[in-house]
Amino acid sequence: MEIITSNKLPAPGGHYSHGMASGPLLFVSGQLPFSLTSSTFPEGIEAQFIQAMANVEAVLQAAHTSLANVVNVQIFINDVQHWPTVNALYAALMGGHRPSRAIIPCGELHHGALVEITAVAEIPQP
Repeated sequence: MEIITSNKLPAPGGHYSHGMASGPLLFVSGQLPFSLTSSTFPEGIEAQFIQAMANVEAVLQAAHTSLANVVNVQIFINDVQHWPTVNALYAALMGGHRPSRAIIPCGELHHGALVEITAVAEIPQP
């Protein structure tokens, strides 16, 4: 196993790593919509989704993989009303790649975020 850390993200605020590689898989910890330069979230579900997915991508890149290798995504939203917006943004970002996915309306998220995203990806082997 290998701890994966991205220098494009703030340090984890709890007892976890940005990601953990185990064999050919990368497990990305839940990513809130924080940027490296701000301790606040952007306004609105669209901006928060885009930032949270950028954070997922930063972890993928740190492990030498990409969205094209994602096999599973879990998207937690604070309100089911965000589902259509998140689904459309996700489809546009992922294009023809369709990993398994869940969008989970779960109520309040940490720090008042509107979205949190976790993923599992394959790490290409040399």
